[in-house]
Amino acid sequence: MAGRRSWSALILGMIVGLIGAVLATGGAWLATLGGSLYYLPAGLAMMVSGYLLIRGRMKGAWLYIAIVAVTILWAFLDAQNNLAWALVPRIIAPIVLLVATILVMPTLTRAPHKWRNAVVGVGAVVLVTGLLFTFLGTRSDVVAALPAQNSLGMTDPSGMATGPDWPAYGGTGAARRYSPLTQINAGNVAQLRQVWLTHTGDMPRTPAAAAQYGAETTPLKVGNMLYLCSAKNVMIALDAASGNEKWRFDPKVRDEWIPYTAACRGVSYYAVPTAKAGTLCARRLIEGTLDARLIAVDAETGRPCSGFGDNGQVDAKIGMGKVFPGLVSINSPPVIIRGIAVTGHQTLDGQQRWEPSGVIQGFDAVTGKLRFAWDMMHPDWNGYPPVGQHWSRGTPNMWTIASGDEKLGLVYLPMGNSTVDYWSSMRSPVENSFGTSIVALDVTTGKPRWTFQAVKNDVWDYDFGSQPTLIDYKGKAALLVSSKQGDMYVLDRVTGRPLTPIGTIRAPGGGVEPQQRAPTQIVSLWHTLRKAPLTESDMWGMSPIDQMICRINFRRASYKGFFTPPETDRHSIEYPGYNGGTDWGSVAVDPTRGVIVANYNDMPNYVRLVPRADANRKGWYTREQKAAMAQASLKAEKGGNASHSDKPHAEGAGDPQAETPYAIDVNAGWQMPFTGMLCKQPPYGGIRAIDIATGKTLWDRPFGSARKNGPFGIPSHLPLTIGTPNNGGAVVTAGGIIFIAAATDDLFKAIDLKTGKILWQQALPAGGQATPMVYEQDGREYVVLMTGGHHFMKTPIGDQVIAWALPEKG
Repeated sequence: MAGRRSWSALILGMIVGLIGAVLATGGAWLATLGGSLYYLPAGLAMMVSGYLLIRGRMKGAWLYIAIVAVTILWAFLDAQNNLAWALVPRIIAPIVLLVATILVMPTLTRAPHKWRNAVVGVGAVVLVTGLLFTFLGTRSDVVAALPAQNSLGMTDPSGMATGPDWPAYGGTGAARRYSPLTQINAGNVAQLRQVWLTHTGDMPRTPAAAAQYGAETTPLKVGNMLYLCSAKNVMIALDAASGNEKWRFDPKVRDEWIPYTAACRGVSYYAVPTAKAGTLCARRLIEGTLDARLIAVDAETGRPCSGFGDNGQVDAKIGMGKVFPGLVSINSPPVIIRGIAVTGHQTLDGQQRWEPSGVIQGFDAVTGKLRFAWDMMHPDWNGYPPVGQHWSRGTPNMWTIASGDEKLGLVYLPMGNSTVDYWSSMRSPVENSFGTSIVALDVTTGKPRWTFQAVKNDVWDYDFGSQPTLIDYKGKAALLVSSKQGDMYVLDRVTGRPLTPIGTIRAPGGGVEPQQRAPTQIVSLWHTLRKAPLTESDMWGMSPIDQMICRINFRRASYKGFFTPPETDRHSIEYPGYNGGTDWGSVAVDPTRGVIVANYNDMPNYVRLVPRADANRKGWYTREQKAAMAQASLKAEKGGNASHSDKPHAEGAGDPQAETPYAIDVNAGWQMPFTGMLCKQPPYGGIRAIDIATGKTLWDRPFGSARKNGPFGIPSHLPLTIGTPNNGGAVVTAGGIIFIAAATDDLFKAIDLKTGKILWQQALPAGGQATPMVYEQDGREYVVLMTGGHHFMKTPIGDQVIAWALPEKG
């Protein structure tokens, strides 16, 4: 017999039944894949509940209440850890329907006080849910005590010092990103105010260029001047106290030379030891450009140094053979050791196997003359290649910034792997020996002194991105190295010998090149930022439906834990992904307290190798091939010449990998279609403090709020700490403050070094994907950040350089 006629119950029943049908269908598929058995019976029960509600039966409402009760019990059992965010897709949507069900129930009965009971029921559900998530969301992390100050007695071997100045990209040549200033501290940081803002004026002129911008710039401060570069290498000098522009120099880089990102992380400062004060270029700035030039200008005036190369510039592409625009670029400042400016360069990922060489070059910082070139395939060459030859193509490169030890005369190179990233069968033994390694290069000879390799025959794009940091460790001159996998190593700076424990794990075989995969890989036993391997329960979404879809895709994919090799017949899961662990933002080190501060990412990639014929059908061609086809098409239709054009896309998302059997399709972060939500549950990024003496975690917190994130790219404006993706680094001060932006919430934060708690934050006009810097001018401490935004992080693009300080007394 049918129940009472209720249009609200009819509509609710149709919704519940439809959702149930989707869950039952997907749940059956998931069950056949060996996945969770919850979705199939839950979906079937919801179909019955929906049918009963459509018929006006109260039993349908009670059945749905029972489904929610069982769902909540299952959710707690299935979520295991990270309950607050893990419970969201499991129970929030069912609870919303539960509230609707309770409100519909009075329409199905003539019982007295039915509406009062419904209101009380809804209130109880809302109250209990709110209390539950409040309790789970406020669970505090264990915080250990910081080591005593001066416990390690570290000295800076670079001969530089921070404090009044910030003379190098990483603060000093030691790359610690540390300031000894204490004027701003935990007691007064909440009083910080913006004191000046200036614009570089370098903004993209076309939508295509806008889709590639991400300045990533950290200024230098020497004397009373700040020095920086814009996204397209415009060098600018600012007054340190006011932010007023003193001069600028534009090297006129054309848009066609923008590689994956229009970025200039910084410039290098060099004072010529033999030059008389006041002479042109006695103090100079050297930068690398997106079209792979080294440019030197006078620090006082911005005028080119005429004695450096050809009127102030040297072309770093000489000797590389054919270079198509955008395939070779320099976006990190050179490291200057013993008067030699050492630089690597970016070769655009995913284009072709025989891209230009990854050669490392050292140029005289005064004359611009090539002092050495290290081509690993031609170790006997010391300078430019012999006439008619070029440096070996496709070799591992260094796209990020190196570090150096002036006393030892060693430059520490964080190397990538051979082109292309996801196919290795064409690599030589020499390339394999240097790929994804730290190489110590002797600047007096241009030859490697030692090598430390983190990944054997890398097909995961795990190239080293972080600048190594010079520290003291148990009485030894040491090098702190952090990786995309999240591992941290401490190496002897002289020998490369590990000073902290290293272990090995069995690496999974298989993939398209099983004979190429190493049976074991190394891991750090001292400290790692990487989390445990993924499980099906780690899958996430906005609702049970998209969480179920992610579970199905997890089960369909190849996943064998760390170092799962890519396949072609199905997707594989790479965890952590190429933006995992630490990247170019590197780490900060407090040398007096002996503490490392590391912000990191915790996201997988969803990867598949695409056969060449399929890639061609999809139009996945190299930049050069696309330009040639566009030119041929234009000539055929209209005559004349065509300009280079290429639609920007996320790194690896349809890269051709020409001259190999496979292109590559990388879903970075493993995002769901349409909604843009990530399949792995939060957090996606964190920040951690680590005791150098022991390698133990002092505190670890999710980093980044949900205010600028949400489904379909719509900001949620929720001030909830979810832990977002982040790019850019932190600085730490003797005042016990960590300054960092980096996250996708467009906030600049001051964090207590002792506890990891946020003490102050400021909304930014654009994305803060850059590392800040700290200095003093006229007795006042300043904190400066460039808000350039970043296309990969989907944050607003900007050109603002902003300074904060405490209010002046009086």
